[in-house]
Amino acid sequence: MYDFFFWFGIGLLGNIAFASFFEWTLHKYVMHRPVGSFRYAFQAHAVVHHQTFKADHSYHLVNHDDRKTIPMAWWNGPLLIIIGAVPSLAYSLSTGNWALLAGAVTAFTSYYVVYEYIHWCMHLPKQRRVEKPWFFRRLNGHHLLHHRYMHKNFNVVLPLADVCLGTFMARSKIHFAQATGPAVPCVQPRS
Repeated sequence: MYDFFFWFGIGLLGNIAFASFFEWTLHKYVMHRPVGSFRYAFQAHAVVHHQTFKADHSYHLVNHDDRKTIPMAWWNGPLLIIIGAVPSLAYSLSTGNWALLAGAVTAFTSYYVVYEYIHWCMHLPKQRRVEKPWFFRRLNGHHLLHHRYMHKNFNVVLPLADVCLGTFMARSKIHFAQATGPAVPCVQPRS
């Protein structure tokens, strides 16, 4: 039983870190540019979402009808979880170690659910419990800067890949009219 929990933990923690790089890659190379003739993700995210939600007051929902542009389509979740777990599936098939795959699926499922929920809270704030801790404010500022600089801060949940791959931005280099609110930190340059 110890062996199961050990490999489950390795699968869980390793794939949470991997999910940061998976999210970064998907966001940068699929959601911010067309991939051949596949334009769905680019259109839904870079064109519609980024045109609706900018870094100014429109970072928060202005028009009630735009609520549908905050989350991904429901079917993206299972598809992304399956794709993200493929390396662990290959390992499990070759070794018979299914605990690692269970950890990977748990990691990707959790990462996706957290992504959708906190992204929703960022654009539609209601002073929920999740919006009060310091880490939400940091992630919200991180995401706000992505809406100002579309080629920075691709991660929403865990900015590990942004830090490692050179796209992390903690503050704007120039002053701009930014969104404000109880869970929105100031991301203006330090004076």
